[in-house]
Amino acid sequence: MHQFIVPHRRSSSESAPPVAMAPETKGLEPEEDGPRVRRRMSGQAAPVVVPAVACRIVRQLVLEMTAMASERPLWRRDSRRSTCHVRQIAMYVCHVVLRLSQSDIGVAFGRDRTTVGHACNRVEDRRDDVAFDAFVSAIERVVQSVFGPAGIGSHE
Repeated sequence: MHQFIVPHRRSSSESAPPVAMAPETKGLEPEEDGPRVRRRMSGQAAPVVVPAVACRIVRQLVLEMTAMASERPLWRRDSRRSTCHVRQIAMYVCHVVLRLSQSDIGVAFGRDRTTVGHACNRVEDRRDDVAFDAFVSAIERVVQSVFGPAGIGSHE
């Protein structure tokens, strides 16, 4: 994913050399295992979910729900278009429901953050269609029910 290696944290007695950071991560503190989503649950330790794993789960949920709702198989001649629509919906749901940053979503999907913004705009524009809006709302509810108990993506 990133071409930069983030060194493990050192003890306070050792002096750490300055770390070169990628331009898209300027201003973020490096962590041992990369960026993570952390939310507090009432009285418990904060669960840790890597954004890439959360995005992979959301993408699989969108793919399965699309296959269930569609009358035709996804492996037809227009499979590239279907794959693109599934990815756009998954990016949108990750951003809106899980409240992940567009940069984190872009890294998880192997795309740029501007592509994530374009996907979110496309899905928003398509939500004017009542059937599509109902479909995306159903996906949002499923994702919220999967990640909600962990406190991830809850609107506080």
